[in-house]
Amino acid sequence: MYKTVGIGYHPKASDMAAAIEHAANELAAQGHRVVSFSVKGSAKAIVLAEKESDDAHLEEDINHE
Repeated sequence: MYKTVGIGYHPKASDMAAAIEHAANELAAQGHRVVSFSVKGSAKAIVLAEKESDDAHLEEDINHE
């Protein structure tokens, strides 16, 4: 099972890196493994993660706006 997380506007690279790291750590705590991420020209990012186990159940949404 895959999950995507949108990262809000962060014009500084260090702030964007911290936001992506925070999202990756939260996803890992929920049993996901980050597969990929993409930083868009609008200073926003999308993180793609995969569920590490076969336990498919609803997770709390992660909000990084």
